[in-house]
Amino acid sequence: MRIKLPMADRHDIETIIVGAGAVGLAAARHLAQRGHQVLVLERNPAPGMEISSRNSEVIHAGLYYPPGSLRARLCVAGRIALYEYCAARDIAARAVGKLVVAADADEGATLAAIETRARQNGVASLRWLDAGQAVALEPALTCTAALLSPETGIVDSQAFMRSLQAEAEEAGALFAFRTPVARVACESAHFLVTAEDGTRVRSRHLVNAAGLGAIPLARRTNGLSAAHVPPAYFAKGSYFALAGASPFRRLIYPVPIPGGAGIHLTLDLGGGARFGPDVQAVETPDYTVDPGRAAAFYPAIRRYWPGLPDGALYPAYAGIRPKVVPAEQSQDFIIQGEAVHGVPGLVNLFGIESPGLTAALALAGEVAALLAAVGPSNLP
Repeated sequence: MRIKLPMADRHDIETIIVGAGAVGLAAARHLAQRGHQVLVLERNPAPGMEISSRNSEVIHAGLYYPPGSLRARLCVAGRIALYEYCAARDIAARAVGKLVVAADADEGATLAAIETRARQNGVASLRWLDAGQAVALEPALTCTAALLSPETGIVDSQAFMRSLQAEAEEAGALFAFRTPVARVACESAHFLVTAEDGTRVRSRHLVNAAGLGAIPLARRTNGLSAAHVPPAYFAKGSYFALAGASPFRRLIYPVPIPGGAGIHLTLDLGGGARFGPDVQAVETPDYTVDPGRAAAFYPAIRRYWPGLPDGALYPAYAGIRPKVVPAEQSQDFIIQGEAVHGVPGLVNLFGIESPGLTAALALAGEVAALLAAVGPSNLP
């Protein structure tokens, strides 16, 4: 059920979630199925129109993230849960595998470090390949060594999000689209959330899963100390699609670069190939793709695919990663509950970039655990 809240009315509900991307939807489903009264407020006209629909649609195995980090733990748990979820609901999700490739000896040393880190994260299925073994799997490839990750895959993110929303609604969750939140007041035993149209809603719990808008929303939350609101940075990533058929059956990744995974080749569920994203620091979200950025893509791609023809790339789309550090730096997820900021019932999700889509179901469990510590609603 989708609702539009009446102007200047006041409603009481147990849990408000701000943001209907993959993580907000997963949290809404998780909480509603466990008996919460849930209302999801989303500023866009439909779910997942920002981060969740402008990415590579990759199911990540958990190779790159520091052992013990939230990204490492939730990626591995989320990947397992995501494959199971999609299989049970006939949502397209394929473990096509990926090759992380080294182009020279220095990158080979980096590749070895990635293998060590991945195994520490619980990714046990990796295989080290020499150049001949890698080329035997992907004849168009050039490399000095590679890691094969069989558990990496691709998913229909739109079908995944539609399913999450439908199951949340079946469990009683309500959705209000085109409803930007103007401000939040942390009051005694509840939150007063005011939408831009003047509607006010009172809740016992508040989950800030607003993605690109999460830090700005936290700044507009009266009663939350500014000391617990990190700085906001935006990293733009552009994608270019390949004209014609892809010579690859698996995803091809170079060794990571500062701020991202490098200009890699991903496949869609129809077999089409696209490359990206690059990393570009921007002041505000902007989804236009500058065709001129392709000039840097060709040499990067030809390090592992020398046969890329001239003129074979055309602009596809761009996405924005929510950062709490400058664009070229790496970060962990930030999940704040009362133990961090001192506000009972408030959960803030900051910096949920990749592997946020993979980790969505696991992130929902983290949110639920933090809210469970608050206790039942005491709204009248």
